Amino acid sequence: MQSRHYFFAVPIPSAIKNKLFEWCDEIKKDYPFKRWVHPEDYHITLAFLGNAEINQLNLALNLMKESLVEVSSFRLQINHIGIFGRNETPRIFWAGVHESNELNKLRVNVYEKCIQSGFQLDEKPFRPHITLARKWEQSFGAFSLSSLQEKFIKMEDFNIEEVVLYETVLEAVPKYQKKASIYLGDE
Repeated sequence: MQSRHYFFAVPIPSAIKNKLFEWCDEIKKDYPFKRWVHPEDYHITLAFLGNAEINQLNLALNLMKESLVEVSSFRLQINHIGIFGRNETPRIFWAGVHESNELNKLRVNVYEKCIQSGFQLDEKPFRPHITLARKWEQSFGAFSLSSLQEKFIKMEDFNIEEVVLYETVLEAVPKYQKKASIYLGDE
């Protein structure tokens, strides 16, 4: 039996996904990553849960529903790109968002509810990003990243109105399936 992996994230609106995907489509011939992410899989992860039992997921969802009713929707803007890994061989190519206290507070809220539900979460600092591509195939110097940043398109800001529980289905495209949504309080 295949294990099921889950995570909580904020979804990206379709118009923003499309704009990001179009930009990626324009640059991908010059930036050879092994895997470019399907636009329907664009999101900002708040908490990666890994394998989970339904009872534990339901507990986390219920705690979040009670808590997120107090949280207002807010706006974000994608404004830069970056990599995780070495400059020569980056593991992840991503788009980042403008610093947001609201997003940081939302992440703390979701993270705490997951811990209260018994999940063991990664303790690395929160680096909000949207993964665009994985696994570089050639040398990728710092100059390439800075010149690519110059080509990055201006993005409109967008509303964050919900937190979504996704399930990862590795053999599917797109591979992240929405399992539940929790709308922020002022909706």
